[in-house]
Amino acid sequence: MRVQWTIIAALLFALITAIFAVINIEPVEVNFWFTRTSLPLILVILISTLLGGLTVGLFGIIRQYRLQRRIRLLEQELQSRSDELPPHADAPMAGQEASSTIEPDTAEPKPR
Repeated sequence: MRVQWTIIAALLFALITAIFAVINIEPVEVNFWFTRTSLPLILVILISTLLGGLTVGLFGIIRQYRLQRRIRLLEQELQSRSDELPPHADAPMAGQEASSTIEPDTAEPKPR
């Protein structure tokens, strides 16, 4: 459901950006470090939006990669620590359900 809302929000943002860009078609002067050029404002808006989206996407991919690497390292650490522990006699085997061996206390309370 979250992915659907993300897609809807992205499409809405793209639509608003496109409408805003189509309304603003006048040429503007863009200053680069080494030159100046005149471009239609629609191109400036669309290129800026595209570069911003690519930047955010790149940072998202980098963050996702780091999190996956951290998960993999933590899973390896968990596996090595669980291999170090001696097996417990009362612990259920893999694939078995843990049965409750604790019985309720039915003894009478001791008077004070």
